[in-house]
Formats: sequence, C-alpha cells, structure tokens
Amino acid sequence: MDSKELLHQQLKDIKTQLRLSMNGAVSQSMREKGLVYKLNFGVELPRIKSIAAGYEKDHALAQALWKEDIRECKILAGLLQPVDSFLPEIADIWVENMPNIEIAELTCMNLFQYLPYAPAKSFHWIADEREYLQVCGFLTIARLLMKKGEMNERVENEFLDQAISAFLSGSYHVRNAAMTAIRRFMQYREENAFQVCRRVESLKDSSLEEEKLLYNLVKEEVD
Repeated sequence: MDSKELLHQQLKDIKTQLRLSMNGAVSQSMREKGLVYKLNFGVELPRIKSIAAGYEKDHALAQALWKEDIRECKILAGLLQPVDSFLPEIADIWVENMPNIEIAELTCMNLFQYLPYAPAKSFHWIADEREYLQVCGFLTIARLLMKKGEMNERVENEFLDQAISAFLSGSYHVRNAAMTAIRRFMQYREENAFQVCRRVESLKDSSLEEEKLLYNLVKEEVD
C-alpha cells in the first residue's frame, strides 16, 4: 500500500471509529451552546484520545484531519501532529482557520504549548487584531506560564500591556483568554501579582464596566 492509499485508509478507519462512538446528546448540547460544526459526532474527549493512541504521530495524517470540517478530526489533528514538522507558517494557517473556542483551547493544550517557537509565536499572535489569533496567543502563553513562568522585564511589560488592552477592548473569547493568562502570570510568584495589582489600581472607581470588571477579577485572584 503506498502512502496515499495508507492515508486514505487511516482517515476512513478513524471516521468509522468516530461514527461508532457517536453521542447525539453531546452533539446537540454543543449546538445549543453555539459550537457549530459541519459535522459533530459528539464523541467525548477520553474516547477521542483513545482513538489517537491507536496511531503514530504523523504529519500527513494530522494535516488531512485538520482539513476535515469535523469536530473530532480537528481535535485528533492536534493530538497526532508531530512537533518537529509543524512549521511556524503551518501554525499560522491553523490559527487563522480556527473554527471556535473549543478547538482553540484543545489545540493550544495538545500541540501549541509544545512547539519550540511557542513563546515568540504566541506574542506575535496576541499583537494581531484577529480574534482567534489573540485567543490562541493568550491561551498558549497561559500554558507556558504553567510550565515555566519566568519572563524578562521587557517581555513581562509587553505581555501585561497586551493582555490588559485585550481584556478591555476584546471580544468575549479574547477577554477570557487574556484573563486566563493574567491569572497564570499572577499565580507564578507574588511579585507578579503585585505588578498586576499596581497596573489595575487606578481602575477601582472607574465608571466603565470592563475596567471595573478587570479590577474586581484581579482583586479576587489576590484575595
């Protein structure tokens, strides 16, 4: 069997396994929450992971899965993509075509945080105006902060500038992703928490809803 036939067979087998694991109630519930896919089998994450475990990580297979407009295929793509062949240009293409928040969160967790160029790339994404580039940037930074929280002073300042600005002016998903990253930054060490508190102190009596919300969330984190 040549590589093209093998790939075709693997995709066929994966789709068969997904159909057999289909959960209509989960799929329906996702639709109601606004997670719309061309096709969604409603397969739970542990089952998707066990399907992924039956395959070697493979660039061609992961890329083919990503191109499918099927929820479970997109999740499997992030699980089966090898890090070494996932070039920065491909990462940009994936992020530019990110379909929704579920896939963004899972791809950042399963793939983006492990990329050798993740720190630089995530800062590149948060500086972009497009919603899912910012979302993936902040979620990846949050993951990196959980593993290793050090940033130099210039990078810390850039991160906080971008995160606070994104929280105050971004969409709902951008705001949540930025806040996730701010929380991780604050949790890493006390000095970071003080730094964020100093940044938002002036918002305490703001009449703007977003500014007041940011102040309260930071205060909650510290308390």
